[in-house]
Amino acid sequence: MIPRDFIDELLARVDLVDVVGKRLKLKKSGANYFACCPFHGEKTPSFSVSPARQFYHCFGCGAHGTAITFLMEYEGLGFVEAVEALAAETGMQVPRAQGTLSAAEAAQQKSERQLLLEAHAKAADFYRRSLERSPKARAYLEQRGILPATAERFGLGYAPPEWQALSAVFPHYGEPLLEKAGLVIANPDSGKRYDRFRDRLIFPIHDRQGKIIAFGGRSLDGGEPKYLNSPETPLFEKGRTLYGLALARDGIREAGFALVTEGYVDVIMLAQHGLTNAVAALGTATTGEHVRTLLALTDHVVFCFDGDEAGRRAAWRALENSLEALKDDSRLRFVFLPPEHDPDSFVRANGADAFRALLAEAAKPLTTYLFDELTRDEDLHTAEGRARLAHLAKPLIAKIRAPMLRLQLEKELADRTGLAIETLHEWIPPAEAAPPSSPRAAPPRRARPPARCAPLPLAALLLRLLIAHPLLAARLPVELLPLDEPEPEWRACAALIDAIEVGTLDARATPAILVEHFRSSEHGEAFSRHAAALLEETHSWEDAESTLNDVVHTLRRRRLEREIDSLIALGRQRKLTPEETLRIGELLREKARLTPVGTLGTLPAPQPP
Repeated sequence: MIPRDFIDELLARVDLVDVVGKRLKLKKSGANYFACCPFHGEKTPSFSVSPARQFYHCFGCGAHGTAITFLMEYEGLGFVEAVEALAAETGMQVPRAQGTLSAAEAAQQKSERQLLLEAHAKAADFYRRSLERSPKARAYLEQRGILPATAERFGLGYAPPEWQALSAVFPHYGEPLLEKAGLVIANPDSGKRYDRFRDRLIFPIHDRQGKIIAFGGRSLDGGEPKYLNSPETPLFEKGRTLYGLALARDGIREAGFALVTEGYVDVIMLAQHGLTNAVAALGTATTGEHVRTLLALTDHVVFCFDGDEAGRRAAWRALENSLEALKDDSRLRFVFLPPEHDPDSFVRANGADAFRALLAEAAKPLTTYLFDELTRDEDLHTAEGRARLAHLAKPLIAKIRAPMLRLQLEKELADRTGLAIETLHEWIPPAEAAPPSSPRAAPPRRARPPARCAPLPLAALLLRLLIAHPLLAARLPVELLPLDEPEPEWRACAALIDAIEVGTLDARATPAILVEHFRSSEHGEAFSRHAAALLEETHSWEDAESTLNDVVHTLRRRRLEREIDSLIALGRQRKLTPEETLRIGELLREKARLTPVGTLGTLPAPQPP
C-alpha cells in the first residue's frame, strides 16, 4: 500500500503538462494546453490540460483525471504501476506501508513482481549476447530478411542448446523463482531442472509499459513445436497480452488504426518496412480482452490473416471474440492475403505500399464479413436458407452490447431474411452485462452530455468552489452542511474540510491532489467528476470569497427554515412549550435579518467553451 501523503507529494512535484507533453503534441491556447484526445478518434483538439489545476479533461468523450489517471489510461497501467512510473520520472522512491515490518526489513523486501521482472530482464540480456555469438542464429535472421537494427529494436536473442545455459547468469539456478518465471522446467520425477528455451530464436514479450514479462522461442532446426511461449505466470497472461504493443503504440496513433496479425515475424517485418502499427496474438485466438486493449488506443482495428483455411478459421474466432468488446464508435475490418502469403512474405515480395493498398482496398467491414461467412453455404432464395441464417446470426448478435451496432445488425438480418425487426427484437436475447473491467483496462468513456441550462445545485456549487480554492475550506463551518440530505457532494465537502483541519491535506492542494487523495474513498467519484466540470464551465471563480459568503449565508438561512418548519410541525401535533414558542420567535427574527441571496444556487450548469 502506498501512503497517501507520498501520492500528494508526488502530484505536487509532477507537472501534468510535462507528463502529457512527452506522449502527446500539446499546443498552448489561453491558460491551458490542447491536443487531439488519445482516448477517442478526433481531428479537432478537444483534450485540455490545465497547468494551474494539474487536471486534464476531454470535451469530446469526457475523459478526465490527474497525471496518475493519465498514465493508467494511456499506458494501460495499474494504479501502483502508474505511481511507480511517475515517481521514476521525478526521481522519487515509492515507500510502502509495511505494517509491523521494521524499516530495515521493508527496505530489503522486494515485490514478487519486481523480482520476476528482474529475472526476465537478466535472461533477455543473456539471450541477446548469445545471439551475437551464434553464427547459426544470425544466419537465420539474415535468411528471414531481419536487419540487425530491427533485431536490436525488438530485442531478439538466442537460447543456446545447452540444458542449463541460464546457470551462467543465475548462480542460484535451483531457486524456485526461475521456475515461477517460466524460464526453467523441473522434471517431476527426477527433480532435475533445465532451461525451457534451448536452441531457439528468442522474442521478448513486453507488457504495455515496455517491461519484459515472457518470451517466445522459434525452433531453428525444424524441431517441434515450431514456436514455444512462456507458460502463464503472475506476469504473463496470453489472453491479455499482445506482441509488439509497447512498440506499436505510437504507430497506431499515427496510422489511426491497429493492425492485428498472427505471428512475431509478421509484426517485426511490417515494422521494418515502416508499418509500425502491427501487433500479434500469442499462440492463441484473439480474445475480447485483446480487442478491449486496442479499442482503448484507437476506434479502428484491422485484422490481417493468411488466406488459407487456418487463417480464415482464426479470423472467424477473432470476430466471435470481439463482439462483446465492441462500442458504437468501433470499426473492425478483416483482410485476407493471397493463400501463398502471410504479412511477412507479402511485404517482402511486394513492398509496403502494396500492403497498404491491399488494406485499403480489400478490408471488409465487420458486418460485411459476418454476413458473407454466414451466407456462404446458404440459399437465401429458400425459406430454409433464410431460417438457417437467422439461426446462425442469433447468438452472434446477442453478444453485442453496443446498442446502435446491434440495431444495425438486426436491420441487416431483417433485410436478408424478410423477418420484421420487431420480431428479431423479441427473438434475440439482450446481451449479458459487461464483466468487471480489468484493473489494467481503460475505463469506459462517457458520451459528451448535451448542453444544459439547468441550475447548478448548491452542493455541487460548493464542492467545485472548494476544489478550486481549498483554502476556503477553513472558513466553512462543517456543522452548517446538511449531511442528512442525499447529495453526495455535502459529505465530500465535509471530508475535505476534515482532511484539511487534521492536516492530512495541504490547504493549497491542487485539484489533482484532491482527486487522488480521495480516489479510494466513497467521495472519489464526486471529486473526480466536479474537478473535470471545473475545466468545462464558463462561470468564473475569481470572486471566490464572495461566493463562499453567499453559500454560508444560504446554508444558515436553510438551517433556520428547517428548524422553524420542524417546530411548526410539532405545534400541529401538540401545544408548544413556552420555550419552544420563544424559540420560534427568535428563529423568525434571525431569518428576517438573513435576506435571501438572489442568484446563489441558480448558477447555470457549465457550458462547453
